[in-house]
Amino acid sequence: MAIIHCEGHFAGLDGKTAHGLVRHCEAFEIRAVVDSHRAGLDAGMVLDGIANGIPIVADLAAALALAGARADTFIYGMAPANGLFRPEDRQALLGAMASGLHLVSGMREFLGDDAEFAAVADRQQVSIRDVRRPAALKDLRLFDGSIARAHCLRIAVLGTDGAIGKRTTATLLVKALQDQGIHAVLVNTGQTGLIQGGRFGIPLDAIPSQFCSGAVEGAVVEAFESQHPAVIVIEGQGALSHPAYLSSTFILRGSQPQAVILQHAPARRNLSDFPFLPMPTATSEIKLIEAFAPTRVIGLTINHEGMDDAELTAAIALYEAELAIPVTDAVSRPASRLVTMVLRAFPELSGERRRVA
Repeated sequence: MAIIHCEGHFAGLDGKTAHGLVRHCEAFEIRAVVDSHRAGLDAGMVLDGIANGIPIVADLAAALALAGARADTFIYGMAPANGLFRPEDRQALLGAMASGLHLVSGMREFLGDDAEFAAVADRQQVSIRDVRRPAALKDLRLFDGSIARAHCLRIAVLGTDGAIGKRTTATLLVKALQDQGIHAVLVNTGQTGLIQGGRFGIPLDAIPSQFCSGAVEGAVVEAFESQHPAVIVIEGQGALSHPAYLSSTFILRGSQPQAVILQHAPARRNLSDFPFLPMPTATSEIKLIEAFAPTRVIGLTINHEGMDDAELTAAIALYEAELAIPVTDAVSRPASRLVTMVLRAFPELSGERRRVA
């Protein structure tokens, strides 16, 4: 059972790790979210307008005072672009350890290497898990062509920006396929998915660039050889067009997907962490993806931030007419539309669905 620390950021883009954990988490039962700016509200209502029973509280003491079972883990739920802790975050994390809680962090600063944190962890007999810590150099792998052994459909969920909903769409896509009897597996490429309990994946942007394609390849091959699914969905990172976040290049090269689903936020005018740069269009991103790799974009999924339902409905119709591919919103529209999107491009999966069902 876990408490998520997201002070001052649960309603913003930097709270995306907390958002993912509140929406879906296999590894932990989420007890509460700490954010004094939204204290007293329901986390699901803040995110999606649907109550989920996870309270937002003002501080750790309030979270520990909640009735019911006591949490044993404190998760850092923010993902700032610089990957660094604020001084107040350090104090909150040290306070959590002093209260007997284990720590989980997806930041670039490794708490386990910090002498102060290590001393408190030893004294309190609690653990520190730095999710973004890459494997030892001897265990990193170059791309070796073993992706050819993954004899299944591979779909990468890419985007036009960071923090745009790629992981959420990928997670919902896998569940939708599974619910229709199609054996699907998710490969995570970011820290949030690994904290959620993702079985297959790597913290891609923490790996030296020379080994990134090989790391993606290895994770996909491991997923295939372990599960033999009909579909592997690979979580995207950043955007292929993004000047700072280049992880999409390694995902396309390492997983060699036969198809891509693109996530786009029509109301977003500028890149989330780089407001001096305009957002790419869905059309330009699709052209870039299909020019960069031997794959095709089979659908567009929309992040509806800044849009009401009528605007979203209009955007879906507009993009379908413009792009001639299926368009949906994975969060607010029926999950069956995601399955239809995939089956339209790969009708042979219908036979897999009947066989599994």
